[in-house]
Order: sequence, then C-alpha cells, then structure tokens
Amino acid sequence: MGMPRAVVLAAVTCLIAAGCGSGGGEEVISGPKGEITVLTNRTDLVDTRFAEYARRFNEVHPGVEVTFEAITDYDNEVKARMSTDDYGDVLLIPNSITSLKDLPDYFEPLGAVSELGERYRFVTEKAFGDEVYGLAVAGNAFGFAYNRKVWADAGVTTPPGTPEDFLDALRAIEARTDAIPLYTNYRNGWPLTQWQDAYPSVSGRPGVSAELAADDAPWTPGKPQHVVDSLLFDAVALGLTEDDPTTTDWESSKSMIGTGAIATMMLGSWSVAQLRAAAPIPADIGYLPFPVKVGGKFHSAVAGDYKMGISVHSANRGAARAWLDWFVDESGFAAAEGGIPPRKDGPRPDTLTDLTAAGVELFEVDHAQDALVTEIDDAAGIGLYEQEYRQALVDAARGVGGKGEREVFDDLNARWAKGRSLVTK
Repeated sequence: MGMPRAVVLAAVTCLIAAGCGSGGGEEVISGPKGEITVLTNRTDLVDTRFAEYARRFNEVHPGVEVTFEAITDYDNEVKARMSTDDYGDVLLIPNSITSLKDLPDYFEPLGAVSELGERYRFVTEKAFGDEVYGLAVAGNAFGFAYNRKVWADAGVTTPPGTPEDFLDALRAIEARTDAIPLYTNYRNGWPLTQWQDAYPSVSGRPGVSAELAADDAPWTPGKPQHVVDSLLFDAVALGLTEDDPTTTDWESSKSMIGTGAIATMMLGSWSVAQLRAAAPIPADIGYLPFPVKVGGKFHSAVAGDYKMGISVHSANRGAARAWLDWFVDESGFAAAEGGIPPRKDGPRPDTLTDLTAAGVELFEVDHAQDALVTEIDDAAGIGLYEQEYRQALVDAARGVGGKGEREVFDDLNARWAKGRSLVTK
C-alpha cells in the first residue's frame, strides 16, 4: 500500500516440449487458458508475494497468464472504473458497493449460498438471492490495534470494559507518555469506515442489522450506534487524538504505532500483521476488544475482509475462476496476513491472541437485513460506511460547523427516521 500503481506480469505460459513422445511437438495443456488481469489494493505486495503466488498458481494452471494491477486509492478508482467494461477479470469488490442487488450487474455468480456456505465463512456478505458473488480473501475481528508498551507505560494493563474506561486510558496515555492516544487517520478517510464495523460487536447479537433496520433512533444514548460514534466524538472533543486530523497519513501511521508515537488506532484485526511488520519490536503490537461487555463478556463480530469476484465482462471466466478458487483455497494469503481463514476448516490466527486472552466471544452477523439497512441509509443520506460520514463527526467534535454532540446525534436520528419512513411506507 502507498507506492505508485504497479503492474507486474507474473506468468508461466505454454511450454514447448521438443522431442516429446515419438513425434515431438507442442505440449498440450489441459485446464483453463487465457490472460487475466487481477486488480488488487496491495501495492506493497504486488512485486513480491503476489508474484510468488502467480508462480505457484502456474504450477497448477500453466495455461493462464496473470497480470496484477495494483491500485493505491482502490475503492474510489475501481468504483469509477465499474461504470465502464474495463475493471479487470478478477477484483476485490469495492466496499463502496453496498447495494447487494447491484452485484449481478457487475459480477459473475460463484455458486449457491447453501452450497458454498458448507465450505466457506462469510458467504452471505456479498450474496443476492441465493447466489454468492464474492468470496472473502480473509476474515477479521473488530477492535483497536494498540502499542502494548505505551499502554503499559501509561499504567493500563487490562482491556477497558466501558467507553468511559477507554477514555480514561487515553487520558492516562496523554498524561504519562509522548504518544498520540488515539489516531484517527482522518485524511486518508477509509480507516474511519472501520468504526462502523465495530457496531455489531457492541450489541453482541447476530441480529443487530435487523435491529438497526427497525429502529427510528439508533443514536439514542446506550444503543450500539450511539456507543460507537460517541466514543469517537468524545475522544476528539477531549483532545485525545492528533492535533490536526487533516495531516494524518496512513502509511506513516503503520510505523508510528510501532515506535510508540501512536498508542491506538481503530482498525480491523487484518491490520496487526502489517503493523507488526513495520514495528521495531513486533510483539509490541496487540489487539484490544471494543470497550463494551454484554452479559459480562467482550464480543467481536467477525466478518470477511474484501471479497474477490469475477467481472461479468471477463473474456476468460474459466481462467478467472481458477485464480479465484486457488487464491482463496491454496495461496495462504489469509494466514500470511494474520486473518481468519475463509475456509471453515482453517486455523485461528495468532493475531487474535489478545482477544482469546480477554475471553472475547466471536460471532458472525446475520446479514439478511443488510439490503434494507442500505436502502434506509441511502434514503437518509447518511452514509454509515462512507468515510465522509465520520470525517464530519470528527469535524463537529473539534468545533467545525458549530454543532454540539447532542445536536449532531439528534439530527442523525431525525434523518434516519425519515429514511425509514420513505423506505418502509
């Protein structure tokens, strides 16, 4: 991530075998054939690990030529390209594509939910009807990446159990260390969308999406949506984040948390492997649950990271499917990233050691009402999973716009209720 767009050709094409058998000639290659372009957000891996993936893939499928196209501003650029026919053969479905009913317009069906669900986790997250349109490349829990040494130096050695305890921990970090207590990554924007992923963890209930769809006032104090957003708002308002959020930088933050310049960041558990790789002492990087207990226990929803799909415009869909299946099943990408494997028979990653020690209960969310939530969100004009939504919260918390916290959340409740009335009438 972060380097300029890179394109690397990594393929083993047809081999000419002179003198084979009695007559010699060209070796016949069975299986899928053709050229495919694979879009990826991992600009940091495209010339190294992904090139090795392609080499290994070609040992199994020598007739497929794989070209990677790595894109820094992945979601925004790929979403724009999807208005054309040119968005690769295999790609990570942009997170900004939230309407599940749009999936068949852009992606090939991969199989039935009932069938794929026997083998893979997270299959309902990019499904419409009974068809799956994307398979997760890895899975995540949701909470906070943190520097263990900084927190210990501040005198905090156990996971905070309430939002108030969490804010007290940030205050202690501010008072006793030189670290930024909580780093928002405001300027890059996309890390702020991770806050919404923590929403189900606060409730501890698989049916949280249906509850949100049925609620006219989700930003009422004590409800999960308010708990998540008020924690961010309060941390900013109390001055427990960076001085100027417009100057934050994701790439720099990955090393800053390792060196102790940053104490905490809201990120999915996918981040732990990257942050440890950039840290002088990898073991300093840990992972905290969201500071809420239900029934005396921490909870974390687990969900798929990016889902890999196949473009409906691909000219080599067989080759594209061969790559998708191999990547999900055989590449080892999830394990290398410290992610929850998409295969149900895969092992639990060591990145979740802290959550295990804290007794965190992991669960998958029921996504049956996600489409309705998206419709309400669109009608309300809020954009729960859009970076601009929480950038606006950060701005309001630091005094931009003149609205106080209660006014902000009252306005959100009013807009959500209006959106529901338009969608469910």
